[in-house]
Amino acid sequence: MLIRIPPSGTCRESEVTTETVYRSRRRFIQRAAIAGAALGLPSLAPASEQYPGVPDAPASPWFVGKLSDTRWRAVVQEDEAITPYGDATQYNNFYEFGPNKGDPARYAGELKVEPWTVLIDGAVEKPGRYSLEDLFAEGQLEERIYRLRCVEAWSMVIPWLGFPLGDLIRRVRPLSAAKFVRFETAYRPDEMRGTRSSFALIDWPYVEGLRMDEAMHPLSLLAVGMYGRVLPNQNGAPLRLVVPWKYGFKSIKSIVRISFVSEQPTTTWQSMAPEEYGFYANVNPQVSHPRWSQARERRLPGSLFRPNVRETQLFNGYADQVAGLYASMDLSKDY
Repeated sequence: MLIRIPPSGTCRESEVTTETVYRSRRRFIQRAAIAGAALGLPSLAPASEQYPGVPDAPASPWFVGKLSDTRWRAVVQEDEAITPYGDATQYNNFYEFGPNKGDPARYAGELKVEPWTVLIDGAVEKPGRYSLEDLFAEGQLEERIYRLRCVEAWSMVIPWLGFPLGDLIRRVRPLSAAKFVRFETAYRPDEMRGTRSSFALIDWPYVEGLRMDEAMHPLSLLAVGMYGRVLPNQNGAPLRLVVPWKYGFKSIKSIVRISFVSEQPTTTWQSMAPEEYGFYANVNPQVSHPRWSQARERRLPGSLFRPNVRETQLFNGYADQVAGLYASMDLSKDY
């Protein structure tokens, strides 16, 4: 399926409100929020109307100020129902807060997300420690409704708020030596109880990475919000990566460092089990995990009697956009 990302100044046909839509606007918006309809909403539709029932959350003034100029539904998934907010925020992997799916929602509130800075270093012309407000000062927030496919063979569809990672990369001007981008999660044992566990096998802090062309791809997103609101802590507040054609563990959460490096970084899961979790982690139904098949996935929400199982798509359905990045690679070996 082709997902087009139009230039920011382009007026799309889907953004022109017809008389029928105008007269039933509130009903239409509520239905779109629940069913994930692919019709474009008015560009300044309030988030509270798009996602009724999603709780308000305290947000920094810079984030609130950006909402009025947000490009709502800049990218949408056709005929895909948006995962209910409760499922997306209560069923998470964030091992810094514990190994169980409910641990992040239960304990991530202990993480202090203000103030928050990100160190940018390595082979780059503009290194430094940046606040989130500085990072987002020149960008316009965009809503991107993406599929999220976990390596554990479950999936969601989530409306993220953020801006393209490539925009940040262009601003800080990487040097020619920069071939990869390395990301690092916060490591705060006092606030992240999972890192204090004697049973944790992870060598903290959590590290992920992308090849430079992957990082520059228009689909790669730095997210600060979801469902029209600021990111909940359990979903990676205040800043996370979203790379929708890769398994979810590549979309690193609570980022504190972005480094431009010449060598492929050794990532956390790759270092723990390289035969199970490769550097690229592209969604590929033809390459099974050593302990389970990746051919199918369980789309949340579901139940014991209605598990909502579906076929997994190559590159999580984004092959038309990203397959060219890997044209010369053997995806069964470079997994």
